[in-house]
Amino acid sequence: MKKLTTASTRSNHKPLTPVTPNQVGELLTEEAIQKYLSAATSDSTRRAYRSAIRQFEKWGGRLPTDSSGLVRYILNRAEHLNPRTLDLHLTAIGQWHQYQGMFNPVTDALVQKTMRGVRRTHGKPKQKSKALSLQHIAALTRYLREQPATKKNARDLALILVGFFGAFRRSELVAIQVEDLIWEEEGLIVRLPKSKTDQSGQGMMRALPYGSPGACPAKALRSWLEAGGIDSGPVFRAVNRWGSIQERQLNPTAINDLLKKLGLACGFEFVDELSSHSFRRGLSTSAAREKVGFELIKKQGGWKSDATVWEYIEEGQQFSENASAILMKKMAELL
Repeated sequence: MKKLTTASTRSNHKPLTPVTPNQVGELLTEEAIQKYLSAATSDSTRRAYRSAIRQFEKWGGRLPTDSSGLVRYILNRAEHLNPRTLDLHLTAIGQWHQYQGMFNPVTDALVQKTMRGVRRTHGKPKQKSKALSLQHIAALTRYLREQPATKKNARDLALILVGFFGAFRRSELVAIQVEDLIWEEEGLIVRLPKSKTDQSGQGMMRALPYGSPGACPAKALRSWLEAGGIDSGPVFRAVNRWGSIQERQLNPTAINDLLKKLGLACGFEFVDELSSHSFRRGLSTSAAREKVGFELIKKQGGWKSDATVWEYIEEGQQFSENASAILMKKMAELL
């Protein structure tokens, strides 16, 4: 075998092009920019935008587009999509143009006016999750306590009580880590490193005072942790059919499935209306019925918008704080 010479070896390998310090700096800067641009938008929003773009392209749209293309899209889809869905699609398309440094055609006056007409013509009330009342939570709690003492039932009981009395979103519930739990003499504090209304990660606290054994979320949670032997990592985890606890956190969609299953077992007539948001709406409307103050309700749910809280309060008091009820009572005295 012929031995390769140094010259032939060099001829088979092109010398590497040296990278200058400026080029290294540019690469690092680009990576940093992409990192923070990615962090600026939540994963769920990013997925929703990608889906919207795919649907626009499936219809036949191409990016970049212009106002006339968007108007054609709106006219074609107005009969088939909820106006809120169309608004989401336009937002996604507009964001794409902005990040490409292009003119955003969504801001065009014709596009905006066409969408106003679509909303007025096809607008429908937003479908709301059923608000769970104290009576509903009591029924779910009784049902779970009557079942065999399994790890899954211990988890489900803790999830129901913590989810309701903490007014947690499902994303917040599944994200809770053991390290986020602060046990105090008065009860439990759950630290939320990040939530929907705290995307900057400043942190929020949700306090759960100790209550009577049958209705105490803190005690139910401690029982679940002890039963599952969980001392670190995700608090609410998947439990398979054989009762084995998984290392991964519970899938957020599993909460909706669990509520529907338990609601069906308890004979609720509104099973189809149940979702994880039933916890937050339930806590706020139930508190309003019990005349709990505005600030306390807002604090427990971590709401940023006063309007949202007042909407829940009005819903909770629509029968107790009712002009007709007062007049009917007066009329009864006259009969």
